[in-house]
Amino acid sequence: MFVISVLVLVGTGVTVNSEIHSLTYIYTGLSKPVGLPGIHEFTAMGLLDGRMIDYYDSENQTKVPKQEWMREHFPADYWEKGTQSRRIKQQWFKVNIGILMERMRQNDSASPHVLQWMVGCEGETQPNGALRFVHGMSKYNYDGNDFLSFDDKSRVWVAPVKEALPSKTKWDNDQVLKEYTKGYLENECIDWLCKSVTSEQKQLKKAPPPDVYVFAKKSRVETNLTLTCLATGFYSKNIIVRIRRNGRVLTEDDGLSSSGVLPNNDETFQRRDHVEILKSDLSKFSCEVVHEATRVDVVKTWKNGDHPEEPGSGALIGAQGGALAAIALFVCGGLGLICLHKKGCLRGRRVANDNQGSVAVVVTNVEADSEKVEEDEGNEDEAEETSLRSSTADGSDKKNKAQDSH
Repeated sequence: MFVISVLVLVGTGVTVNSEIHSLTYIYTGLSKPVGLPGIHEFTAMGLLDGRMIDYYDSENQTKVPKQEWMREHFPADYWEKGTQSRRIKQQWFKVNIGILMERMRQNDSASPHVLQWMVGCEGETQPNGALRFVHGMSKYNYDGNDFLSFDDKSRVWVAPVKEALPSKTKWDNDQVLKEYTKGYLENECIDWLCKSVTSEQKQLKKAPPPDVYVFAKKSRVETNLTLTCLATGFYSKNIIVRIRRNGRVLTEDDGLSSSGVLPNNDETFQRRDHVEILKSDLSKFSCEVVHEATRVDVVKTWKNGDHPEEPGSGALIGAQGGALAAIALFVCGGLGLICLHKKGCLRGRRVANDNQGSVAVVVTNVEADSEKVEEDEGNEDEAEETSLRSSTADGSDKKNKAQDSH
């Protein structure tokens, strides 16, 4: 069975002096077309803090920027060479999917097989503005199951399945490969992450502040209302939203739930938090939104009897459409994980009580046993992501450097 995995990214607030940033590249190849709109045989994308910054697929075969600051800061030849690099990866994936199917003794069935690679790093902002390496990853996955991953601390490859043991043995014996992979994750990737964050910060200064709305509407429970705090139209995903009852911040224990940060269709974001309250509750409720990127700290109040309408349907439909588009893109990027996380989905709802104040989705990279695909060498503007080794038919090893324009 062909299972499409979806990754849902949930935004969280972070402190100013210890922000965690990430740069991740995701490559996904299918053994055959699936005939679904937006699902391609090969897809590659770059993500900065979970936000897409570049994209390539096998239909258009052109690497393109997905953020304005990427267009402004990288010249035309950067994208041309990046396109060539991704086309080579596309061929490499096609060859290795076939090798994996043979290794796994899989027939060319109606269901496609999926080969994936995720590589990247995380860095923590220091007081001087530099980024300190926190975590690096190079993970390979086949048909949604872990195949190989690099343990950066121990400098060894981890093989959770027996089919990956031959690859692990050869890669562990290759000191150059291990040093290169570790060096890329801890140094080159962090350098590119720092450059990307700096460029994005310049765009953030021009970003509009969020629009904030607080409103109530009928609940499924006759005696209740659903109070919603909505922040929309903001650019940086790092936003803090709080709902207070008589000054006290409500939590999940009070029945509070959140949509998390979702994309609008204009490359901005929205988040809505809501809670069930009693129609008879005369407490003072407030919605507080803090968005440090645009230096916004807004508080809007609501009291029983106020009935402001929900924002116009255009913005909401756009947000929903953007969310669906993002899901489709991550389906294409297929992390081989299902990270659907619904907080409190099994928890019974509560309503306000005046006495207590409570309120009601890895790529497998294997040795090419009988075939190989060579990667191009790129240029000084390109950062090599990791080295992929393949074996020629006579058993001699060659090292492929899978490179990419960052």
